[in-house]
Amino acid sequence: MITKRIIPCLDVKNGRVVKGVNFAGLRDVNSPIELAEYYSNNGADELVFYDITASAEGRGLFTDILREVASKIFIPLTVGGAINAVEDFDRVLKCGADKVSVNSGAIRNPALIGEAAKRYGDQCVVLSVDVKRVDGVFRVFAKGGRENTGMDAIEWIKSGVDSGAGEIVVNSMDTDGVKRGFDLELLEKVCNAVSVPVIASGGAGTMGDFLELFKKLPKVDAGLAASVFHFGEIKINDLKEFLAAEGINVRRI
Repeated sequence: MITKRIIPCLDVKNGRVVKGVNFAGLRDVNSPIELAEYYSNNGADELVFYDITASAEGRGLFTDILREVASKIFIPLTVGGAINAVEDFDRVLKCGADKVSVNSGAIRNPALIGEAAKRYGDQCVVLSVDVKRVDGVFRVFAKGGRENTGMDAIEWIKSGVDSGAGEIVVNSMDTDGVKRGFDLELLEKVCNAVSVPVIASGGAGTMGDFLELFKKLPKVDAGLAASVFHFGEIKINDLKEFLAAEGINVRRI
């Protein structure tokens, strides 16, 4: 049985971890370096680090903070933000990332996925997709959820995997920060469309939400969350003990 992963997400703005609701109303949480070290020592399977305003502000990712985060943790690190060219992959990997997450950069230049996969391997390329329902259709949003691309989300995800993305992070804008459960309808469509690992993001509010995710959608490989972990509402080790008792295979320390 495949082990399900629990992944905290650090959304970083101006060098600080922030969190909002439905991609808006951001508030300060903590230092990314302190939080990363805490999660590495307390049961997280991986860590995701997003420089959430780098693309919209047209600048490079905070490499100084990234290097320090990478030096403090002993779990896989996925990094995203202003990844627009293969050179950006190289820069982030040299800072200590294990995988690179591409979002708006791939929308602007879909060939980037294939170019990066050829150079670094499919396992290194993570396609992160911000998805929102628009008139009943799942649409892809760019620039940190600010811009509706008009693209069909499921078709975009399929094309990304065909191009070489080895993992998909599905960010539901409809459930982000709402804490009423993951977007199971969206996630089911994605799982049925691709064969690579799928990470569910957006909506976790209770340990039961993670249980529902893995029970109802066994194809989902990981649950990603931010605020419930950042504010101590759920401790990762407690979550894993709960999931294990319910028959979900998780790594425990």
